Amino acid sequence: MDEKQIEKFRFGVLTSKGHAEVHEMRLPKLSEHQVLVKQLACNICTADYGQWLGLREHQGYPMAGGHEGAGIIIETGDKVVELLPGDFVAISNNYCGECEYCRRGEESQCVIRSSYDLHEGGYKGRMGFAEYQVRNATAVVKMNPKLSPSEAAFLEPLATVAKGIGKLNVRPQDTVAVIGAGTMGLLNAQAARACGARVIVTEMMEKKITTARDMGFEVVDVRKNDPVKIAKQFTDGRGVDAVIVAAGATKANEQAAAMLKHFDGRILMFAAAYPPPKLGITSNDIHYRRMEILGTYLGDTKDFLEAARMLNQAVVDVKPLIEKSHPLDEIQKAFEEAAKPGNYRVSVLLHDQGGGEGTCSE
Repeated sequence: MDEKQIEKFRFGVLTSKGHAEVHEMRLPKLSEHQVLVKQLACNICTADYGQWLGLREHQGYPMAGGHEGAGIIIETGDKVVELLPGDFVAISNNYCGECEYCRRGEESQCVIRSSYDLHEGGYKGRMGFAEYQVRNATAVVKMNPKLSPSEAAFLEPLATVAKGIGKLNVRPQDTVAVIGAGTMGLLNAQAARACGARVIVTEMMEKKITTARDMGFEVVDVRKNDPVKIAKQFTDGRGVDAVIVAAGATKANEQAAAMLKHFDGRILMFAAAYPPPKLGITSNDIHYRRMEILGTYLGDTKDFLEAARMLNQAVVDVKPLIEKSHPLDEIQKAFEEAAKPGNYRVSVLLHDQGGGEGTCSE
């Protein structure tokens, strides 16, 4: 079958709380500035399974979600010159490139960004769990073909990490505490370490403690030790320079402030949770301790390029963060696995992966 002649494609969709199905849709026509991507894998993000659990139903239904994807370009529009059929790519943000935010390099705030997530038939979302995608050529990034599709699909979450690490201004010789050794916690920990920081990870689940230690991190088992006391011990009583809160909980927020050094400490609020946790920090704390509280969400083009560099050059290792995979026809089972406490990323495989660890044959 000539894939350029495909008229319809299948995709995963959340129809209601706890229900994921496979639907079919007509493939949009390719414009001169777009590419047709044969999706190979899309990983299930916390936001995806959070809605499946009923915690983020404000996102609406039917939700054709998924935004951590990778695949191969099979066709390009007439005016696309920087990409070719056969290129292995991962998915980044669609954006207009013309609004004030886009011109400033803040593409995640594009004024028409949300319009890209509205589709024929009333479907919402980025359609990552789709066999094929038509995307703007600016909304994909070339990846190392030695990566597996599920590994390359970490581009988007790693871009959000790159955004946060940049805001946190992690420097060599900093001591950084990461609260939570889930997928995003360990991506943050690896990125901070790559900046030259000493990284301490705190966690309570045995499986995640083991994974963090296997990655070479100093880990505090909070079931047995007070993370605040240990952080002080690691820093000769001074406290850490920065904390990345990668677990959405009031207790985590309180610990972050307590383990931080007295003056000029920085806290990055990376995790969200529903209902929202309390911050546990007063305005006086911020004032008298000269504390910086930083928020982070999404990533811009420069962050996607930095994430691609880290993945393509093996600066970070995402293999331990892939829990398991399921074909598209088992998307309900994939969501059930993704939502289990303690699991890392579950990958939805959208086509046969072919031979070998990577994607493209030599």
